[in-house]
Amino acid sequence: MRNGLLKGAVLALTLGLSAPGQAQESSYTPGNYSDVSAIDVLDGQFENYMDYLAGPWKAQQEFAKSKGYITGYQVLANPYARAGEPDLFLVVVYSKIYDNAEQVRQQKEFEEFMKSDRRKLDTAYGARSTMRKSMGQQQLQELKLK
Repeated sequence: MRNGLLKGAVLALTLGLSAPGQAQESSYTPGNYSDVSAIDVLDGQFENYMDYLAGPWKAQQEFAKSKGYITGYQVLANPYARAGEPDLFLVVVYSKIYDNAEQVRQQKEFEEFMKSDRRKLDTAYGARSTMRKSMGQQQLQELKLK
């Protein structure tokens, strides 16, 4: 009986030690990136800001999507926003992060599409502060479970 218990213990130990070697492969693969902007819409400005999002902002996202720079975008509302929390989240999804040279090239292409330049686009961003307050941005990455 002792011999049987000893063999059982050795077998259990052997199987237990070999399991981590078999589990070396990760249980996920990296997926798309999402840039999430948190927006506090100022009182009385919700419809005006939604007009902006449905117009110029959407056109910009569609341009980027048509070029393959992004894979999608969406506007998410926070219907139960507590004090200090954003009203909206603007989400832009893309599959890879471009190097600096490609980012500069894409920026120039975007400026041509907008018929503008970096300074004018920055001024327009500031002008929208009458409608909203930008509360920050996060970059997230999807982890696809196997």
